[in-house]
Amino acid sequence: MATVQENPLSVGLEHLPIDPTTLVIFGATGDLARRKLLPAIYNLAHEGSLPAHFEMIGVARRELGDDGFRDYAGEAIERFSRRAPDAEVLRALLERVRYVSGSLDDATTYGRVAELAAELEAGAGVATNRIFYLATAPGLFEPAIGGLGGAGLARPERSQARVVVEKPFGHDLDSARALNQAVLDVFEERQVFRIDHYLGKETVQNMLVLRFANGIFEPLWNRSYVDHVQITAAEDIGIGSRAGYYDNAGALRDIAQNHLLQLLTLLCMEPPVSLAPDEVRNEKVKVLHAIRPPHPEEVADMAVRGQYHGGTVAGEEVPGYLEEEGVRAGSHTESYVAVKLFVENWRWAGVPFYLRAGKRLARQSTEIAVTLKPVPHLAFQGPDAAGAAPNQLVLSVQPNEGVSLSLVAKVPGARIQIRPVNMEFLYGASFLSQSPEAYERLIVDTMRGQATLFTRRDEVEAAWAIFDPILRAWAGDAAPPTAYRAGSDGPEDAARLLERGASWRRV
Repeated sequence: MATVQENPLSVGLEHLPIDPTTLVIFGATGDLARRKLLPAIYNLAHEGSLPAHFEMIGVARRELGDDGFRDYAGEAIERFSRRAPDAEVLRALLERVRYVSGSLDDATTYGRVAELAAELEAGAGVATNRIFYLATAPGLFEPAIGGLGGAGLARPERSQARVVVEKPFGHDLDSARALNQAVLDVFEERQVFRIDHYLGKETVQNMLVLRFANGIFEPLWNRSYVDHVQITAAEDIGIGSRAGYYDNAGALRDIAQNHLLQLLTLLCMEPPVSLAPDEVRNEKVKVLHAIRPPHPEEVADMAVRGQYHGGTVAGEEVPGYLEEEGVRAGSHTESYVAVKLFVENWRWAGVPFYLRAGKRLARQSTEIAVTLKPVPHLAFQGPDAAGAAPNQLVLSVQPNEGVSLSLVAKVPGARIQIRPVNMEFLYGASFLSQSPEAYERLIVDTMRGQATLFTRRDEVEAAWAIFDPILRAWAGDAAPPTAYRAGSDGPEDAARLLERGASWRRV
């Protein structure tokens, strides 16, 4: 009889105990909850990773009631779950779902949440931790934090309370500091989980294992061997229905300031003494402090912004940014950003780090490419050596998670002819299973109080300090962003950032 094979990628999600938990999602009928959070919670239930005593409360303005929200959640899970839902697992999960209708700027909403949470705790007969997930518009973060504090939800007597804050955490350095202060007026830092879903991706977490558990890489991980690094987050989609947010944010705030800097810190950090949350985060903050914020006159030489015009993506004609619904006429918001940074410490001095992110590019791809320095002498000369290229280690974050290393090899035959070849590790091929979604890992870590993959106050502010001068310089620049055609690799002007004969990897 065939045996059921355990999903090797779920190991670690289900075996550590989790205390009884009530998860409260503010903004429970929004796009984030519908597409990501509700499906993630279902998949945790499917894997047996939720605690025995688990309850969920959705909070939003819509008048739905418990049954209406259960229908809404069931439809979202059916549509967006990474696996086809099992009817019995879904039914059991939805039985534990409740709903509160109300505005997040109304104090009575939080009072009703407190009453319902206490009722559920009494029914369970055990002290229940509470997680408050702010899946709301950024403008509602502070009112929600204040409401939780006012209702006494931040300091339960018998259990623990934690608050999860989605990005963007502020829109510049000053607003980030103000938001941090507002949060810490109500919660202690140990209770605050500032989430960046990129850190929940398997390849991102595997970066620490790749570096610190494999002796082959760490001796090369420094300025003596690394020529440059490119970190790319390319999307083939436009802004869709997000113009209200995106046209006030842009690519630098939306992707570069958080996601790409997080990847850079993990790539560059020193080995922590352990994987305890603050040991890892201490090393990440050191990296950010080693990146000197640019002076205003330096911005033009280290940052490029672009905006897509009409073009063709995947064989389909698409409009330009200014033609998207909801975009302001004549908007200078960038849909593409490329930045050159230097980590000015002993390990990385002189190594350029190129970060780029953009919409309506040739394809979707998020990757980190570490290019090693070329060999000092190439014995193979002439046209047969035209395929020689420096070794590259490429970590693919999405869509296909994995790692590849390029080597130069001889082409079979009588002649000495060489070209690059790849050695590849792909998660799907090696583990014969899907990786858990990033939000699955991060929700479990929140329930455990494990903050390693979440950003700390000083980390958020250090990241904003790097990019604040760029935002100010662009705000005072009357020139529009450089145009690039939808479906291309971005503006050609980005090539001027590259040094030492480097070229951008094809998107």
